Amino acid sequence: MNYWLVKSEPFKYSWEKFEKDKKTFWDGVRNYQARNNLRAMKKGDLVMWYHSNEGKEVVGIAKVAKEFYQDPSTTDPNWVAVDLVPFKKLKKTVTLEEIKADNRLQNIALVRQGRLSVSPLLAVEFDAILDLSETKK
Repeated sequence: MNYWLVKSEPFKYSWEKFEKDKKTFWDGVRNYQARNNLRAMKKGDLVMWYHSNEGKEVVGIAKVAKEFYQDPSTTDPNWVAVDLVPFKKLKKTVTLEEIKADNRLQNIALVRQGRLSVSPLLAVEFDAILDLSETKK
């Protein structure tokens, strides 16, 4: 299994809307590195959902429901989408400040490449974020 982090601006598409919809497709990615990450996602992979711009926090975990296919928002075959379904809302959100302060998370793309909308996480990084969501006050 692989682990990922996706960023969504909550005023455009929030975790709450995602839970209500019960499924979404992740489209509109126009960065080659993020696109390659979408192509690498496998059905069943776990995906941290990060609210960017407003909140700046990890709020939940999604699962990849369908592997990459042609992005329906363009006819350009270079761009792909994946389907995601909600898996679990975090008990407590994990803020960007908390992530930056945790030595286990210093090398994640969210910290090193802040503009990247789809990025991989190592299993230990995924677990560290889960740990922060369970233990923060």
